Amino acid sequence: MTILRDLSVLWSLSHILVLFILLYRSRYPQKKTVILTAAFMGPLALLHVAGLVIYGPKLMGQVFLLTCTLPSLLFFWFMSQDKKGRFFFTFCFADTVSYWIIALTNIADFYFGGQKYILMLIGRLVLFPLAEWATYRYLRKPYRELQESVAKGWGLFAGMTALYYLLLAVTMNFPVVITERPQELPAFLLIMVLMPMTYATILAAMYRQLQLFQRQQGERMLREQKNTLEMRLENQQCIRRMKHNMKSYTATLSGLLAAGKTEEAKDYLRDMEQEMDSGWGQFCQNPYINATVAYYDRKLEELHATRRIDIRTGEEALPHMELCRILANGMENACDELVVLAQEKREMSVHMQYNRDHLLIRIRNRCREGRYVKQGKLPETDKGQGHGYGLRSMQEDVERLSGDMVCYTENGYFVLDVMIPCRFFMPSQREP
Repeated sequence: MTILRDLSVLWSLSHILVLFILLYRSRYPQKKTVILTAAFMGPLALLHVAGLVIYGPKLMGQVFLLTCTLPSLLFFWFMSQDKKGRFFFTFCFADTVSYWIIALTNIADFYFGGQKYILMLIGRLVLFPLAEWATYRYLRKPYRELQESVAKGWGLFAGMTALYYLLLAVTMNFPVVITERPQELPAFLLIMVLMPMTYATILAAMYRQLQLFQRQQGERMLREQKNTLEMRLENQQCIRRMKHNMKSYTATLSGLLAAGKTEEAKDYLRDMEQEMDSGWGQFCQNPYINATVAYYDRKLEELHATRRIDIRTGEEALPHMELCRILANGMENACDELVVLAQEKREMSVHMQYNRDHLLIRIRNRCREGRYVKQGKLPETDKGQGHGYGLRSMQEDVERLSGDMVCYTENGYFVLDVMIPCRFFMPSQREP
């Protein structure tokens, strides 16, 4: 009847892979991931079953951490898109759930199946597909969202799951299999009961992190919509003012032309153009970027901040949605930082220009005394003020354009540098 035992082990090893693949994020396409997994893990599983036949379950149970767990850990670490806490938590979670099923069916078969391995095989044939169905139906989608959304906090959970996995493995197999230590079975069963409760707590905490992230994203989107609406409203007000003023401009021009004063009419037209540009805020030829910068320029004027704005772009096609969000978030963060400073310290500059094959953006503003941001790290927000959530939104836009973004503090200033490859627009049309 050992053939039933060996079949149940092979079934278990194959379904551990299925459970893990449902949750982790491979850096390769799905087809390539399946082929590489089958090529590496298939022979490893067969070797483990062969070892079980030759050396028996006692010895293989004691060395499986070295013969099976460690090689699969290294293989999937190489295959995984995530390399740190997210990967290790996913690996340990899938392995611990699978080992829990293996341990439960071993004990059930020993005490209720007469060690004929029939109950073991039936239990695994039912429980593994059930666990996979529950994972796919209820856990996979929110867990994938959690992996994509939450970058911090995985290390602690990964450490907890790794210790839980080692606890199960050690208490199950050392010094001998748990079925040969009946006096320790109640403690082992308590550990088995505690494990689902622990994972439920961990997953609930992670889900709350996901909800918090989604709420932050929602608040950020609402702020962006509010800023966009305010920009549109101010632009409409500028247009209404210009339409109202056009009557007086037209009357004056008509009078000058009727009197034959052509040169005076030309000078008056030039003055009109300068006045409209100063009222509208003409920073570049791109209407979308110009409207964004003009809106925040007016906010900076209300703050009585010293500002220098240099936008060197022409009428070329630009990814204006992303660029406007980058500029808006960067300038909004700067305004939030300047508002808490003394008026004489409010200073900010915005530069946007081409450098060979890249479009470079630099936003530089005075910051609070003692603020320190190490280059390469995003600062934490503090109650929605200062630099924080907006930078993460900017980073998403920059990554969408295959660009790079760094921020840091130096000499009392916060500096944000963004570099976007020119392939995302038409460099042949850009201004020199």
